[in-house]
Amino acid sequence: MKIDKLTILWTSEDEEIALNMLLMYTLKSNVNHWWKECNLITWGPSNKLLCSNPEVQVMVKQIMEAGVKVYSCKRCADEYGLTEQLEKMGIEVKLMGEPFTEYLQDSSYRVISI
Repeated sequence: MKIDKLTILWTSEDEEIALNMLLMYTLKSNVNHWWKECNLITWGPSNKLLCSNPEVQVMVKQIMEAGVKVYSCKRCADEYGLTEQLEKMGIEVKLMGEPFTEYLQDSSYRVISI
């Protein structure tokens, strides 16, 4: 079976990693059709960076416009008080433990964590 779907787990609050690797690769991989499906999960500290950095917000909006599904862990978003802000960006905020486990267990997905 070909692995043709990608899920990226973004946990880092590091701006340089976000802008110069993670978000760039996520956008390019979807625009260039390197993967049949691409998902981005923001989890933990990445939510703080996303909500506080306009440049990161612009990149995430571009990623979503390119067709990448973006999710945020509800427990983390609630803990940081960012749920409403993330939802206003169009990000689906939900409990991610079970869906993330499904990505890990599905042999058609490649999962990377940054």
